[in-house]
Amino acid sequence: MKLVFAGTPEFSVAALDALHAAGHDIVAVYTQPDRPAGRGQKLTPSPVAQRAAALGLPTFKPEKLRGNEPAIGGLRKLAPDLMIVVAYGLILPQAVLDVPRLGCFNIHASLLPRWRGAAPIHRAIEAGDTQTGVTIMQMDEGLDTGDMLLIEREPIRPDDTTASLHDRLAELGGRLIVEALEAAACGGLQATPQPAEGITYAHKIEKAEATIDWAQPAAVIERRVRAFDPFPGAVTACGGEAIKVWASRLVAPPSQALPGEVLAVDDRGIVVATGDGALSLTALQRAGGKRLQVADFLRGFPLAPGQRLG
Repeated sequence: MKLVFAGTPEFSVAALDALHAAGHDIVAVYTQPDRPAGRGQKLTPSPVAQRAAALGLPTFKPEKLRGNEPAIGGLRKLAPDLMIVVAYGLILPQAVLDVPRLGCFNIHASLLPRWRGAAPIHRAIEAGDTQTGVTIMQMDEGLDTGDMLLIEREPIRPDDTTASLHDRLAELGGRLIVEALEAAACGGLQATPQPAEGITYAHKIEKAEATIDWAQPAAVIERRVRAFDPFPGAVTACGGEAIKVWASRLVAPPSQALPGEVLAVDDRGIVVATGDGALSLTALQRAGGKRLQVADFLRGFPLAPGQRLG
């Protein structure tokens, strides 16, 4: 099957690899333009662009597709059977959706219609969901509103971070899109409209969300710590510094303490009171430093009971 692939971040690479390994004819890869990255802010190709180059696949990087007639005309000349879209990051207008003979399939990292939108992995962990998955969807002009073609569930483990769940769902998405194409080739795919109930939106993660509000319940903060790993990280102020908290665990609540008060400090964790319960912080990072386990962190940043965070 003649394919065009559209994706940008690391999540998309597993699907590109799976399609290539399955022997599909990938006639072009579309990805977002090179962006500044790293301390030097050097223009850097996206992870998909880098992988496409390694595979020797023609790559195109339009700034936009809506209203971009030269780019859409170039896509038409490719005459693809299908376009596979995975976290591309650009809106596809109807003129693009109409180009492939079989339309556009999207790999979405949630059980639609729950968590439509930009950050489904983060929001599922933050909300305390116990399962998520991957949906292969026939794209339309709406935001993740198209008919469902294949769906598979994946449990969310109690210690999952966005990083760990991201990797499992990326692999699942790669496997599922290959299965979807095999079914499509023999007419075995059945499109199912999304339910009208259970719709939620996974809004983009903003850096402003990173600040820990110690007045929230411990369980809520613990989930946000995991949801914001690796980006943007959960941050608290301490001694005039911004400290990132990368790992924590729930502990027995104190009898009386103010939210943000340090209750106990040892090599196993920094116990902090919250609005409901307490958290033991077990991995932290100073600005400009490395992520450290609590024992190593305390050697360079001592804390004592009675201090306040936030």
